[in-house]
Amino acid sequence: MFNLPHYVGLDYHQKIVQVCVMDQKRNILLNQAVENDLEAVFRVVAPFGSNIHAAIEACTGSADFAEELREKYQWNVELAHPGYVARMKQTPDKSDWTDAKLLADLTRAGYIPRVWLAPKNIRELRDLVRYRHGLVQQRTQTKLRLRALLRNHRIHCPHNPWTIKGKTWLLEPNDAITAHLRFLLTELYDTLTFLLGKIGKVQDQMQERIEGDTVVQQLLKQPGIGMITAITMRGLIGRFDRFRTGKQLAHFCALCPRNHSTGGKPTTGGLIKAGDDILRQMLIEASHRLIRYDTAWRIMADRLRKNGKRPCVIVAAVANRWIRKLFYQITEMKQIDGVTVGFSRHEQESVLKDKNLSEAGPEYDRLTESSMYGIQTDTLP
Repeated sequence: MFNLPHYVGLDYHQKIVQVCVMDQKRNILLNQAVENDLEAVFRVVAPFGSNIHAAIEACTGSADFAEELREKYQWNVELAHPGYVARMKQTPDKSDWTDAKLLADLTRAGYIPRVWLAPKNIRELRDLVRYRHGLVQQRTQTKLRLRALLRNHRIHCPHNPWTIKGKTWLLEPNDAITAHLRFLLTELYDTLTFLLGKIGKVQDQMQERIEGDTVVQQLLKQPGIGMITAITMRGLIGRFDRFRTGKQLAHFCALCPRNHSTGGKPTTGGLIKAGDDILRQMLIEASHRLIRYDTAWRIMADRLRKNGKRPCVIVAAVANRWIRKLFYQITEMKQIDGVTVGFSRHEQESVLKDKNLSEAGPEYDRLTESSMYGIQTDTLP
């Protein structure tokens, strides 16, 4: 029997999932709410066959749900960008029924604004990166509270409060520090010690996760890039080859200026707002290091400074140029023992054109083990 495709829109919620099934003629065959359970969703869709094309908006929990549908039932499930989907609605009214119907209709028409579904190992690394960032923010807030407490009581510590001398001076009995203030300072220092221990544990876990990762090793070879920055880029960017150009990668990192052109007059605004704040923060910090320690980027910064650019614009421009250059450095072709080995920029899965390339040497075998890139190979003439 010929298995016709059916299109499914899944409006995901914490307790329920609104399921809409649509055929090729845009007829709604089913639109009902079921409990948030993999088996429950499959039971209501199974009568319509196995040729299922589904879409679900990217939100908390939807990535794991979509991956389980792919692996267990071999559905073709895509993540949809919630912002673009919301702009495509033809009515100001909102309900789970209409949201699921819209997702199914966009899937049928091939207009789903797709979002990359990161593999599980990348999603787990992202969780660690964001958890560490939260701990670092707590550490910063604790330090600010301690300094504010000293200013409030007009205490001038002769040493840096984060050194052993400064901590000892503040916690030892003296005329300047009262018992009440010493209690609060002790609590804040204990909190800092606790947070530093938690951050250290998370960083150890992060390094275990990326052990043997060729992408992180390549990032560490870049000037001004340390372990934390490399792991953050690996987790939040994921695969470099899922972008077609360096400009797309820069847009994803929120390092490109907004285009405000109108009436034939090209103008630019500030940096785009879309993008991961942690990733942009890391890249801006890396840009400061590049300007400080790398001659080529320092020359570029000096040239922009002479042209009257503001310091914030200069740092963002260097970060923009650097991430674009990094894209082509990582995706460029390599030659190993007479074999040209490169990373495919346009494929999502590994593509090996020649199966007899295992004789290229151990370095080629190491590259083929990377779970991030699709490797494209061509023998030299």
